[in-house]
Amino acid sequence: MASSNGDNGSSSLIAGINVTPLVDVALVLLIIFMVTARMVVAPNSALKLTLPTASTGEQVTPVFAVTLTRDGLTRVNGQPVPSDAAFLERARGEHQSHPDLRAVIQADGEVHHARVVKAMDLLSQAGVTQIAFAVQPDSAAP
Repeated sequence: MASSNGDNGSSSLIAGINVTPLVDVALVLLIIFMVTARMVVAPNSALKLTLPTASTGEQVTPVFAVTLTRDGLTRVNGQPVPSDAAFLERARGEHQSHPDLRAVIQADGEVHHARVVKAMDLLSQAGVTQIAFAVQPDSAAP
């Protein structure tokens, strides 16, 4: 039997794939990611806004700074705290006056892990849920 299209009875395979549509889609996605990345990384600088000014307005973000030194001293906002009970009482007082309170733990590199966890536990008991750790940037990082 002779075939009508001249391929001698064998099924023909697609010899090449057109990659032009794939490259077009990839370039469109790249452009979209480049535009949106600027919005995600630096939202304040991506949108050029001229904000109004007010004489009574101020931006206040209360921070509960906890410093744990290698010699066992605990400080809150620069002032020494004698005991865990005093620390908890002070944290509760600050959280009641500022419900959006943020705590920043500044622990010396030689402080035991258990002491840092204890400070976090006391902050959680006081109702403080936003806890961060202060670090120094590594100068060797790329």
